[in-house]
Amino acid sequence: VCFIPGGLDCSISFVSRVLGKVCIHGRQKEILGVLVPHLTDLTKSDCIWQRICWRLVECVPDRWMEAVVLGFVQRAPGADVLSRLLGNLVVKNKKAQFVVTQKMLLLQYGHTTAVLQNLLGYLSLDSLRRTLLLRVLQELLETWSSSSALKHSSAEQQLYISKAIVICLSHLKEPEIESCRQELLTSMMEGVKCHLDSSLPQLRRLGMVVAESISSKINTEGPVLKFEYEEDDETRELKALLVQTPPSCVVPSLPDDDRSEKGGAALPLVPQSNEKPHTAAPVMPDEELDAELDSDDDLTPYDMSEDKELKMKSPVYIRDCIEVLTGSRAEDVDKWEATVKALESLVRKNPAATREVSVELAKILLHLEEKTCMEGFVELRQRAQVAVLTTDPIPVAKYLTSQFYSLNYSLRQRMDILDVLVLAAQELSCPKFHGKTKHSDAQKPCIQLLPGSDSSKDWRRIVDERIKSKTRRFDMGRSHVELASCPNEFNSVAGHFFFPLIQHFDRPLTTFDLLGEDHLVLGRLVHTLAILMYLAVNTVAVTAMGKALLEFVWALRFHTDSYVRQGLLSCISSLLLSVPAERILADMTEELLETQSWLGDVMEKDPDGDCRRLALQNLLLMENLKKKLEAVPS
Repeated sequence: VCFIPGGLDCSISFVSRVLGKVCIHGRQKEILGVLVPHLTDLTKSDCIWQRICWRLVECVPDRWMEAVVLGFVQRAPGADVLSRLLGNLVVKNKKAQFVVTQKMLLLQYGHTTAVLQNLLGYLSLDSLRRTLLLRVLQELLETWSSSSALKHSSAEQQLYISKAIVICLSHLKEPEIESCRQELLTSMMEGVKCHLDSSLPQLRRLGMVVAESISSKINTEGPVLKFEYEEDDETRELKALLVQTPPSCVVPSLPDDDRSEKGGAALPLVPQSNEKPHTAAPVMPDEELDAELDSDDDLTPYDMSEDKELKMKSPVYIRDCIEVLTGSRAEDVDKWEATVKALESLVRKNPAATREVSVELAKILLHLEEKTCMEGFVELRQRAQVAVLTTDPIPVAKYLTSQFYSLNYSLRQRMDILDVLVLAAQELSCPKFHGKTKHSDAQKPCIQLLPGSDSSKDWRRIVDERIKSKTRRFDMGRSHVELASCPNEFNSVAGHFFFPLIQHFDRPLTTFDLLGEDHLVLGRLVHTLAILMYLAVNTVAVTAMGKALLEFVWALRFHTDSYVRQGLLSCISSLLLSVPAERILADMTEELLETQSWLGDVMEKDPDGDCRRLALQNLLLMENLKKKLEAVPS
């Protein structure tokens, strides 16, 4: 460090230009990695060095200001240190203000949580900068509550914006909350609505957590919003950001020791979590003590260790099951539960009797509601539906697919129909495994059937396994299980599962509009069609199914919901893997060329990361298909 003797004035604009030039040319890490720690130490107790540091960054030309400000924000060890180093730069310099309040928060989303805490904490540490903090919060809430922004931004950016909102809320003071209470309430109501309408579980959870955070700030005394959701690392991190204690003031002129003493003196005394306050034991009168001793605690309990629970006898005929499930007598609850538990095995043991009443039984199970708090009721009902469908596929599939587009069904029932169709198709298409070695479940395609689950992850596994199965490997690993030769039972019924579902998707009903607000069910439908297409490999109808599916995808390719687009890309993967290459080349050449151009646009421009990955995977499949066809001699 050089000192200028004699009290002479000097200008550091040259140093500022050098700093900006170095940072803009990609050496930001090297120079600020050394400069920021030195300036941090020098500005702790010296106001002159603070002014020098402020002038250093203020004199940086606007064209280099972004690189310098970003470097300081990223490398400052805390918001108070950043406040000492930058001062009120964001108030004095419009370029720095744009970078801090707009670009780093709304146009970028790759910064870490620590950088966000530095940035927003810096805005909260001065009265002049707090107006910018309130303006930033307002703009973040506008973006968060915009349904258009939600549809056209990635899940990573939504998480980034949610973190910024929660950190801003943690820095607000009571008078500021009071002044913008109505704006916060309006943004919360609009934002939580569009987030709950999303098909992606991650975005729904983010909306719930942010809405709870806003509600806890504006309703400190009354009831607050509370949602039911499964907590994960993201939600726990967001909640932790809300309860952080922002620094109330910064006194840079004090030495470290004095500042820590003063800071410690201001903290309230909080008992340790493992220390419990000691309370005096209540003194009981003699009369109450005698009554306590005369209680029935000294009575010897009966020995009930040999008692056995009486089990209700299960029905033995299918028609008895129908009678129990359609009955309304309250005293038959135990018999009803026993029937639900035994129905699947009874259906599989009596296929002939089941075929006589298969459609009636499918109707009963579709409308069956839980009468008691029965453990595993949803799974038992679903397994029974799958058993009925696999026992008598054609009439039951016709009934279920017709009911999917009927009136007076809830969205949950429609998605139940799709789940049952997929599970039954999987069971019909997969051969039975024989042998002593247990076959791995990971080798069979499956989907997640939890409400609101994202099945794009399942498709990642399904397609990767199919590609892996087509790859030749020269090794001497352990032998696989021998598959028994048996016909594909899905071959003759694939069309009954597939074509009725694809026919009426564009016909809105009074209570059901797939192309409108019911896009969650549309996403599940698209994923279901993709799985049915995948399971129809080597069937007679696979080519016709592929052509119909390609037309379906082409009609919906610009859908705004990312979950639907993921399903459409999964449909393309299924088509390329299931339809024979010769039939693709003969029947779908023009459509495939148009699809290839669309996939290229998706890979480059789609905001959703899973959509970009699936588009790239489909382009690779097309390239492999092209090479395979070129290798075949004419």
